[in-house]
Amino acid sequence: MTANGTGTDPGPAAGTGIRLTAPAPGWSIAADVVVVGSGVAGLTAALRCAAAGRRTVVVTKARLDDGSTRWAQGGIAAALGDGDTPEQHLADTLVAGAGLCDESAVRTLVTEGPDAVHRLIGTGARFDTAPGSDEIALTREGGHHRRRIAHAGGDATGAEISRALVEAVRAAGLRTIENALVLDLLTDAEGRTAGVTLHVMGEGQHDGVGAVHAPAVVLATGGMGQVFSATTNPAVSTGDGVALALRAGAEVSDLEFVQFHPTVLYLGPEAEGQQPLISEAVRGEGAHLVDADGTRFMVGRHELAELAPRDIVAKEIMRRAHEQGVGHMYLDGRHFGAPMWETRFPTILAACRSHGIDPVTEPIPVAPAAHYASGGVRTDLRGRTTVPGLYACGEVACTGVHGANRLASNSLLEGLVFAERIAADIAHTPAPQVAASGAPGAPADGARPAPQPAPRTALPLLAPDTRTAVQRIMTAGAGVLRSAESLARAAAELDRLQREAAVAAGPTGRGEPAGAAATGSAACRADRKTPEPGVEAWEATNLLCVARVLVAAAQRRAETRGCHWREDHPDRDDVSWRRHFRITLDADRALTLHTTETAEFPPTATS
Repeated sequence: MTANGTGTDPGPAAGTGIRLTAPAPGWSIAADVVVVGSGVAGLTAALRCAAAGRRTVVVTKARLDDGSTRWAQGGIAAALGDGDTPEQHLADTLVAGAGLCDESAVRTLVTEGPDAVHRLIGTGARFDTAPGSDEIALTREGGHHRRRIAHAGGDATGAEISRALVEAVRAAGLRTIENALVLDLLTDAEGRTAGVTLHVMGEGQHDGVGAVHAPAVVLATGGMGQVFSATTNPAVSTGDGVALALRAGAEVSDLEFVQFHPTVLYLGPEAEGQQPLISEAVRGEGAHLVDADGTRFMVGRHELAELAPRDIVAKEIMRRAHEQGVGHMYLDGRHFGAPMWETRFPTILAACRSHGIDPVTEPIPVAPAAHYASGGVRTDLRGRTTVPGLYACGEVACTGVHGANRLASNSLLEGLVFAERIAADIAHTPAPQVAASGAPGAPADGARPAPQPAPRTALPLLAPDTRTAVQRIMTAGAGVLRSAESLARAAAELDRLQREAAVAAGPTGRGEPAGAAATGSAACRADRKTPEPGVEAWEATNLLCVARVLVAAAQRRAETRGCHWREDHPDRDDVSWRRHFRITLDADRALTLHTTETAEFPPTATS
């Protein structure tokens, strides 16, 4: 990795020339906008773009109603209650962000948030109301000093928002491509966005690798939680959007700040994959964190006790677990009684009982697990990235709202607010014509030919079974607890995986390419064949890409701040590190790191 610590702007994005190894597109369609992702951010952007008269195509990796949004339990935060104000919401967000929030982005979020929630209700979302009232019922979560979390179905807020938006998309007749993994960005001769290549899994109108040609691409692909062994994220959260943006030459920021949710159902030390989340709202309603002796260890550690910001709670759980030589703590909500569990938290109650735990009669074993990426593809306040025509919103984006640690339930609001801003920017940008549906590059009457992928270097793919290796490397070296030693070990092991993939991708598809011995890659397993292009290999390759960036940033940040916890640098250092890293991928697959002058992001190249 090369680095520049002066804050010098690296200039406009220029594509890396790297793409995933994949067959050439065998089909294509044209649109004005292609939205990648079907959570709150993606579907809101799609609906608003379509309402503005733009031909909009939604591409989603699973089914339309299978986005990450539907897994959100707690709710959506906004200053909706009596006595609450955007300024108070701003203050809580800045505190949670540990000095790294971009205040202009936060102010945008909290100011526009209440109206955005009401527009979501107008779209059809139904939030829980107070008994005997039409007023939205509000609760508290960690880091909030007021009750400002709107919820639905008790603990099924994300599912309700997803339902409403999916129904609206279907009612509007938007074109959708389901079960499709986005591969790479298409650009024109000037380096502007011109669409995406994608692979459709299974039968349908389209199958296999194709292209959607569009002058505007909105990345709303969600997070990258699957880079760790245990996560609350669904299996599709493999960092595809961040990896695509890096290959396209875009900047990413703040990937070192991965929020580990403090209360995830503990299923044992060997548990892997998606784990059941125990929403922060359970603590918001009065559940207590206790150790095996029943001691409330958060009392006296923070003024908000169990409702301290998530990074603080996660750290205290880990500290107490290490002190006692155990793998988890407990969340005690027995005093709620069965009726409250059944009405307020039915989803969590069912999940716990399915694993043999009854929260009505016993404490819930909990431990931190990877939950939310505070960083992502860097954007401005209109959602524009450093690549012209490429936008990002939701968890894949880094707007500057979250800083070093996301305030609970700000994520759905961020997706909502910035998706609307993206749609407004696209609506006010003249849309150049591209080719209509048909064979790749087929011109339509009066339209310029559709852009084709420029000659690029095919990225060596990882074998599907290396996904587990990446996850275990990251969990051991870059999890809740980090140090220079653990991060160096993780970096070396990730580099080894990349070298092995390069060796396997030699001229014959196996063994070493010419000159490899001189570069030290003779130590790699040269007998490994090049993996066939496919979903599992592409996902593993994307995971390695984002893992390398996360580790590089975590190594560089020699302090503890927010959800980045360095055991060897336990203090926060505002003099040296109250700033962001802006990371890009080079043509040789090395990473270049630039440092901002302050906690405020400079304009993007497209601003």
